Amino acid sequence: MLNEFTSSLRPTLVMTLLLFALTGIAYPLAITGVAQAAFPHQANGSLVEQNGAVVGSALIAQKFAAEGYFHPRPSAAGTNGYDPTASGGSNYGATAKALITRIQGDLKAQPGAPADLVTTSASGLDPDISPEAALYQIPRIAAARHIPAARLIALVDQNTDHPQLGFLGEPRVNVLLLNLALDKSAPTGAQGGR
Repeated sequence: MLNEFTSSLRPTLVMTLLLFALTGIAYPLAITGVAQAAFPHQANGSLVEQNGAVVGSALIAQKFAAEGYFHPRPSAAGTNGYDPTASGGSNYGATAKALITRIQGDLKAQPGAPADLVTTSASGLDPDISPEAALYQIPRIAAARHIPAARLIALVDQNTDHPQLGFLGEPRVNVLLLNLALDKSAPTGAQGGR
């Protein structure tokens, strides 16, 4: 009886160890190697550098509140929003009073704002806004930075990503990349920080 048990236990342990080595070690190492070789920027988090320092990721929204910057979508991620360790939406239903009150307050502060400037994304960390949302913010930024609106319109156009293959997705503007381009194009010391 003991011989039968040990003889059936051995193949079970060997198969378990073999599958662990394949799926837990070899496969992740192979995928990581391919990703690092073929897509190193994306595999390392799509980090954005400025003057040799990492200032963020092109995949994660940051809070920009100063008048001289483009603002991202509102965020419900974390206590104060934009917390990458607490990704998630508010999970309010469309008729939730708290959600309606917040959106009405945002619309009162920004009359006629596009939907993506008053609604959060499912993750709370969507780094992109629509070109319409970026263009909506131009009068505020032009006044804060004392630059012509036409210059900002051109900057938004230069930083608009169009649908892949011409039909997959929507036009979008990455707020971090747009604000870095804005600082490079129209540097001022009067923005008052992010």
